Amino acid sequence: MLVLNIILLIAIAVLYYLHFSHRKNPSPEISSTVKANSTDNKTFKIAYFEMDSVENSFEMVKDVKSELNKKQQAMSFDLQRLDKQLRDKADEYNTKAANMTQIQSESANNDMLQRRKNLDLQKQKYDQEYEDLYMRRMRDVKLKIEGFLNEYNKSSAYAYIFSYEPSFFYYRDTAYNITRDVVRGLNQLYKKD
Repeated sequence: MLVLNIILLIAIAVLYYLHFSHRKNPSPEISSTVKANSTDNKTFKIAYFEMDSVENSFEMVKDVKSELNKKQQAMSFDLQRLDKQLRDKADEYNTKAANMTQIQSESANNDMLQRRKNLDLQKQKYDQEYEDLYMRRMRDVKLKIEGFLNEYNKSSAYAYIFSYEPSFFYYRDTAYNITRDVVRGLNQLYKKD
């Protein structure tokens, strides 16, 4: 058992030596890649734009918010109208309740349950419609920003362009803030479209 442990210890030592002795002399391909990467890092530039400024100043975002607000108001108005109809019908049934037979009373209850169910279904439908519209329009805005940044970056040669949002980054150098260019370019592009 002792002999077996000694043989295993020697084998591990040999493997350890062989493994780390190859690392001392890297191949020419590896060293040239490392050198190329280190020279690329000297020109590596990152820019950012402030997303809240884009949301406040980009005309497309303003139009989208206005469209979403109008849609939400229309849905809300329609739901209020349906709710008023439901309450009016409940008041009507309540005034007739004293003169109703049991069959009429059960029919009125079933009618009210069905009307409440229809109102709830309509609210769910409107919520889904609004969510779908919101997602589509926000995707359109995102694609417009991405398209502009692709064109913008052809001449600027940034490696990355981030949108700055509070609590996501802890430090930013304002020298790399391209928000003004982004807002101006997006608005010009949006006016053309």
